[in-house]
Amino acid sequence: MSGEAAAVKIDVTTRVLHLGLATFGIAAWLLGLTVAGDYDEARHTGYLVHMVIGLTFTTFLALRLLYGIFGPVYARFSSWVPWTKARWLLVMDDIKMLLRLRIPDRASHEGFAGLVQTLGLLAFVWIGCSGTSLSILITPGVKLTGWQHSLQEAHQIGQVLIPAYLALHVGAVLLHALSGRHVWRKMIFLE
Repeated sequence: MSGEAAAVKIDVTTRVLHLGLATFGIAAWLLGLTVAGDYDEARHTGYLVHMVIGLTFTTFLALRLLYGIFGPVYARFSSWVPWTKARWLLVMDDIKMLLRLRIPDRASHEGFAGLVQTLGLLAFVWIGCSGTSLSILITPGVKLTGWQHSLQEAHQIGQVLIPAYLALHVGAVLLHALSGRHVWRKMIFLE
């Protein structure tokens, strides 16, 4: 393992934002799958709980976006989002390594990990913005119609995007842990 990849810098703000996104994101997703469909009924407790948890998730997401713009250099999107040729080459190298069943040895958010994080944030921005809009548009006890119903259907893409992202993210954490790189311990304040 390279010294750069081993020296992962994770500050308290990053940890708190990650914990908030994970906790409230997973809770909102699970509630959306199970009880949030009662928004158009007289008793709509499931929807209200999903809405509050979802808005809390979106608040953490907004804070993460601000931190990615104005935070320390290592946490800024400009430092890791793969929008340069050099960063795309790292992504392609990582994919080639993964196809050969080798785990890339890079710093946090470099290469394929940076692409996964970028796509995850874009998906979460859609889910958060559409969910916030729905929280304003929905009148509990009234069924959505027209473009508002279409927005609700588009918001529900989260039922696919969130588990797909979790599979990639948690899978990568497990692979790194199995290879001796226990970054997860830092994320939950064990180191």
